[in-house]
Amino acid sequence: MPQMRDDKLLISIALVLKELRESRSVSQQDVYLETNVHIGRIENGKTNPSVSTLSVLLKYFRIRMSEFYTMVEQRELFVPYDDENAF
Repeated sequence: MPQMRDDKLLISIALVLKELRESRSVSQQDVYLETNVHIGRIENGKTNPSVSTLSVLLKYFRIRMSEFYTMVEQRELFVPYDDENAF
């Protein structure tokens, strides 16, 4: 089964993670050394992070999953539901 991919969502996730990292003045290398997660691969919007990977990163940034997804939804690129395209 091919992996599902939503490029707009991935870019929104990438933007939020980069904002979180930069707001704490930590480098991608700092994040990697503390979490063993290559955040740069996620920040470029080309990697589809697992929920477990996001959980590790969000614990590192001390932010709840619900807060994170609220931030993602606030980005213009992500539309969580579109009535016209409902199946």
